[in-house]
Amino acid sequence: MQVIPITDLSDPRLSDFSHQTDVALKKAQGTEHGLYIAESALVLQRAIRAGHRPRSVLALGNTVKEAIALVGPDVPVFSGPPELLEQLTGYLLHRGLIASMHRPALPDVEELLAGARRVVILENVADPTNVGAIFRSVAGIGADAVLVTARCSDPFYRRAIRVSMGTVLQVPWSRIGPWAEAREQLAGFHIAALALSPQSVSLREFAESVPDRVALVLGAEGEGLTPEALDAADTVVRIPMAHGIDSLNVAATAAVAMYAIA
Repeated sequence: MQVIPITDLSDPRLSDFSHQTDVALKKAQGTEHGLYIAESALVLQRAIRAGHRPRSVLALGNTVKEAIALVGPDVPVFSGPPELLEQLTGYLLHRGLIASMHRPALPDVEELLAGARRVVILENVADPTNVGAIFRSVAGIGADAVLVTARCSDPFYRRAIRVSMGTVLQVPWSRIGPWAEAREQLAGFHIAALALSPQSVSLREFAESVPDRVALVLGAEGEGLTPEALDAADTVVRIPMAHGIDSLNVAATAAVAMYAIA
């Protein structure tokens, strides 16, 4: 398919990019599991390598050839001047292109955990920026999988993908249900909850004799982990702090804890 110049912002073929929220894209009609937005050629490349299918691409003039090289001739590539694309999307295309991608079906939790040794669980982490930063850190350090609870921000939200530099498309992840069910699915894993608690052990101490299979559990900023998560844990772990500071940002905590047990 040839490049399609944008002349009419009301063109229904552009609806994926027209001021759409992440929630609306997730419920997009005519799709099996919804859509998500991949920003930049790097993220698009990682999405395609992960087996995700592009539906269409919106590209500035200097990235059109790169977009076509990535998606092939059968995916429509729309192009126009920066001012027009900003009017369409509501934001500047700083990274040259964005792609509308079909969401894949989430993997089965048991299958995801079958060969895993290091897993990160995000309980109710609502900020997509934190979710993206966590994925980027634990992916680079060596997490085999990430599990997120029902109230956790969607890793396929645009901001989470952008902050993660596309690593949410590389690390296998899925959603888990209530802790009673999740505890059974995590049979064989030592569940280590990161929290401030009188019963907690130092991360240094925990890292001296790390169990073979570990699931690190991290909670939302401020609220921390729920009582159900703490009850499900085999060990509560804290990161030793200095200067009277009690804790780190959840993304920093994930990076430090994963590095300690990797």
